[in-house]
Amino acid sequence: MCGLTLSGKDAITFLETLVVADVASLQDGTGTLSVFTNEKGGIIDDTVITRVTKDEIYLVVNAGCREKDLAHLEAQLKKFSGDVKMTVHDDRALLALQGPEAAAVLQPYVEEDLSKVYFSNFRKLNIDGVPCFLTRTGYTGEDGFELSIPNSNVLTIAKKLVADDRVRMCGLGPRDSLRLEAGLCLYGNDLTEDITPIEAGLTWTIAKSRREACAFLGGDVIKKQLADGVSVRRVGFIAGGAPPRQGSPVLTADGKKVGEISSGGFSPCLKKNIAMGYVDKAFAKAGTELKVEVRGKQSEAVVTKMPFVETHYYK
Repeated sequence: MCGLTLSGKDAITFLETLVVADVASLQDGTGTLSVFTNEKGGIIDDTVITRVTKDEIYLVVNAGCREKDLAHLEAQLKKFSGDVKMTVHDDRALLALQGPEAAAVLQPYVEEDLSKVYFSNFRKLNIDGVPCFLTRTGYTGEDGFELSIPNSNVLTIAKKLVADDRVRMCGLGPRDSLRLEAGLCLYGNDLTEDITPIEAGLTWTIAKSRREACAFLGGDVIKKQLADGVSVRRVGFIAGGAPPRQGSPVLTADGKKVGEISSGGFSPCLKKNIAMGYVDKAFAKAGTELKVEVRGKQSEAVVTKMPFVETHYYK
């Protein structure tokens, strides 16, 4: 991941021209999931935005989108005449400590009472004596924390956390199955620059206070979609046969293509194949029976509400 800070008295004003969130209404030390939009209303990237203070905004963007995100921000900064500065935290690394025991594992290393730090809350605090950023969030559907740690200290802190019998190291494979079970989008699969927040089922990320003006890039397109609706929707599937993958066609019983899988796999929790994808609006209702084609073979697929597995955020 890539962490960065926007600072200055006009940081919020600047950021709200690029994202759909109402950053100004966030309380200090709280955050939200949002998206950067382009002129077509498509999604440049998804991001977690934290209002540290009215003059300091901390963002985390996807590592795979780092170069284009930073180029986009720099280009927009050149057009902006207010007081705002961007700092990229290349001197820090990000660890995600996730799961029901996350707070109990981390508590001995911090002085603050973590039972009073809730989902999306942000703190600057010491972890084992090291100045860090802590956000009670993560992309797994479980309770947990994202920890921004100075590069010089990250290995030491990671080793101490992993020394706890309740902690195991994992990579992107387990994270991917967990985020899919939680119905969370993966950029490059479920979100792209040709998909709008409305089509992606992320209308909730567009603050109600911003829907009248839609004063952000692509706002005219999104405002029209809010009024008129869209022709395709992101939905969940429970599928038989081989696990559906990105690009697998979604078909009606008579073989008509009505959509495409954006991401999918086997759910370790449900012991079933699950997937997300985009289908024509007429086929987006939960319970609709369709078919999905994987390597030339068709299997049953039923449109299903998400999340597939109940989430456990600490609220």
